[in-house]
Amino acid sequence: MTPTPVAAGTPSSIVPATQAVRQAYREEMGPRERAALWSWVGFTVTFGAVRAITYSIRDGKGPFRNLSLGGSHLHHYMWGIAMVSGVGAVAVRGEDETRHHPAVSLTYGSGLALIVDEFALLLDLRDVYWAKQGRISVDLGVGLAAAGGTAFSAIPILRRLSRNRRR
Repeated sequence: MTPTPVAAGTPSSIVPATQAVRQAYREEMGPRERAALWSWVGFTVTFGAVRAITYSIRDGKGPFRNLSLGGSHLHHYMWGIAMVSGVGAVAVRGEDETRHHPAVSLTYGSGLALIVDEFALLLDLRDVYWAKQGRISVDLGVGLAAAGGTAFSAIPILRRLSRNRRR
């Protein structure tokens, strides 16, 4: 087998070609591994984006604002619950092809991130979201867990790319 090419203009030891990543994804990961990877990617990206957006709202910067309906703030855990509920409906009633679609796993991870981000509010039903005690450590902890989960779920792809690089 010939080594997989790398992206033009990039050092071969650093960035594999997109084609090599796609091939490793298809050949090294089964449906369950792919579902786990997409769930973690959805969680990680959504959690990071929500943190950035909420900090920008709090600082009054950027285009985003709080969303309210009838004077009541709509917390983003509501959207997460809706997303996870939709995934549950697909899991219970959907066809195999639909249930195994990457969008289902991505939606699950994203919905879960929206819920986890406001977990303190759900636990004691008070809006302690911006309490200074531990907010940064919680952000870092969940962010690192998300990045770690994503990396661990991508191990089959990373191993394959490493083998290709050594050849």
